[in-house]
Amino acid sequence: MSSAPVIRLDGVCFTYAGPLILEDIALTIEERDFAAIVGPNGGGKTTLLRLILGLLNPDQGRVRVFGRPPREVWRRMGYMPQHANLDPQFPATVLDVVLMGRLGGHRHFGPFRRRDRQIAREKLALVGLEEFSRRPLADLSGGQRQRVLIARALACNPELLLLDEPTSNLDMRMEHEFLELLQRLNKDLTIVLVSHDLGFVSSLVNNVICVNRRVAVHPTSAITGEVISELYGGDMRLVQHDQRCEARGGTCSNS
Repeated sequence: MSSAPVIRLDGVCFTYAGPLILEDIALTIEERDFAAIVGPNGGGKTTLLRLILGLLNPDQGRVRVFGRPPREVWRRMGYMPQHANLDPQFPATVLDVVLMGRLGGHRHFGPFRRRDRQIAREKLALVGLEEFSRRPLADLSGGQRQRVLIARALACNPELLLLDEPTSNLDMRMEHEFLELLQRLNKDLTIVLVSHDLGFVSSLVNNVICVNRRVAVHPTSAITGEVISELYGGDMRLVQHDQRCEARGGTCSNS
């Protein structure tokens, strides 16, 4: 394993042919960190995630994942987009959806192999849905579908898991179950998620990446009303959270 950070951005700027979306971004995420990207709508959260994935290229600066350009290591990343563009009425089983995560990489063209199906079933078991493998996706609840999409992202056996608004449209019970799942996965994976819900991420992550054109990184315990006001431009309610950041030894500094 490389000693390089899992993610490193240096002096990154990006624009969609207009005003700067991201300016002079410096960011480091270490192995098995659990970080949340938060900020106001239009602040650049999803753009930052897409730069890390290699779906976008910076106008200035450098993005490295596992010490290399993102497109060279995409097989080591699992991604759950905010909008999966997956019609729940499409006649596909749960196992079919998870197998999509085996496409590309080192597998050959043609039917899925026994090994692909074995891995897909293992990931379904990991998210607690092994017995649902033969069910149509349309039969599942919203929370169960989110778990299927996590299993799909895990099917490539990634070392880095990137999630864009994974708890959108989940009720509180489902959100809690999802939180527990991510905590289990973090024992083996580096996880970065985009979220608008500070109450959710404050009980889960050890670093908060605050994005509003520029980036500032804070340990969870340092997220105060003043930080929130500066980030969102107004008062927001901060939900009480634990001090897991300090307990887990997470270190970070303002960028």
